[in-house]
Amino acid sequence: MENLKEEVELALEKIREGLRVDGGDVQLVDITDGIVKVKLQGHCAGCPFSQMTLKNFIEKELKKSVQGVRSVISG
Repeated sequence: MENLKEEVELALEKIREGLRVDGGDVQLVDITDGIVKVKLQGHCAGCPFSQMTLKNFIEKELKKSVQGVRSVISG
């Protein structure tokens, strides 16, 4: 479990670079059974496209980078 968390944090660091360009950020909240719970911050938190960012960018990148990630949800 701890190893998965470390891998997710490393992948999120790369993802954050893209989000920060637009004034956003993402925080890891929890990981349970391959479901990663994150909290969007900054401009991403109130953006009307936040769910699209969550699924089409963050989830896609995490699944590609970290084996064992099944889904990413907002929390």
